[in-house]
Amino acid sequence: MTIHDPAAELRANTAVPFEEAQAMPVSVYTSESFLALEETHVFAKSWLCAGRTDALKAPGDYLTMEIAGEPILVLRDREGHLRAMSNVCRHRMSVLLEGRGTTRVITCPYHAWSYNLDGTLRGAPAMELNSSFCKDQTRLPAVRCVDWKGWIMVTLDPDLPEPAESLREMDDLVGYLRMEDYVETFREEHRWDTNWKILAENFMESYHLPMCHGGTIGGAVDLRKMTCPEGFEGFNYHHILKDDSIALSIAHPSNTELQGDARYRTWLLSVYPALLITLTPGYFWYLSLTPDGPGHVKILFGGGLHPDFVADPEAAAHFEALKGLLDAVNDEDRGCTERVWKGMQSRFAKPGALSHLERPNFEFARWIAGKIPEETPEKFPAAG
Repeated sequence: MTIHDPAAELRANTAVPFEEAQAMPVSVYTSESFLALEETHVFAKSWLCAGRTDALKAPGDYLTMEIAGEPILVLRDREGHLRAMSNVCRHRMSVLLEGRGTTRVITCPYHAWSYNLDGTLRGAPAMELNSSFCKDQTRLPAVRCVDWKGWIMVTLDPDLPEPAESLREMDDLVGYLRMEDYVETFREEHRWDTNWKILAENFMESYHLPMCHGGTIGGAVDLRKMTCPEGFEGFNYHHILKDDSIALSIAHPSNTELQGDARYRTWLLSVYPALLITLTPGYFWYLSLTPDGPGHVKILFGGGLHPDFVADPEAAAHFEALKGLLDAVNDEDRGCTERVWKGMQSRFAKPGALSHLERPNFEFARWIAGKIPEETPEKFPAAG
């Protein structure tokens, strides 16, 4: 039996200069124990995206998510503020709400304990004979939640710096596009048979576009004209200049603020650990990832329009065509990333050298390595 310490392997893997970089070791993708370390030290200690703030427009609108296995409820309270709290009843610990929807009162589906939209206990049937019960001291624990540029960001870490601080360099890159003003037009949930990092890495590099996306967008990509700048502490990025073959990819004709290349530039932003954003002057789309075991990932897939296009009478038709393209591109990505996961189960699987176009992947690997403690309690067998 081969014994691996994935954390040590990853640190060794990322200790070299980028010019000598290799892909991440197989063990950091396939190991159940390494995923447990990621849940504890990466996901439970990071800002994670629950979607766009305009998904919760009115008081009582809610959605649910999980962070490192912790059920979380995010809603718009009666005053119109965003709130996040535990989605677990304070009585017998049932999960309260599922999916997304609208409610005036949060009612437990098990024993009908009910909570107000601020998390305070509203009602508890047949509890008057228990002298230890105190209604006024019972409420759903609050979880940190902020609106960052139109994104709902949630964390279990009470001490984590706000996204506005940890991602401050984002303003210098894409502040001119005002992400907070874009309007979401679709939101879907998917589950793929691959590791969450494989999908994140796939988004971070455009090296795969000519081959993986040969049936859709790959033919328009020239690898010789592609660069991958050095990223920042909280995110990496690259960008592509597009032509007007997709009407929504470029600035609206009425937009006179954007000039030159800014009218054509598409940004690909990877906010660590799991928010992946494509931002153009006309539209945006995103993926927010949640691990579901080493070999599965839950995906929140959404997107929408720049305000200039929302009021355009032709925008609906343009976006329908665009959504068809995005779905086709996603299908291609699913095939590619699921094949990588399948290949990692091979006894011959071994990481290879990275291209200069995969700098973001190396930076991502270094970020993860920096989050995992250097002393892990045990070594464990490699999967496969």
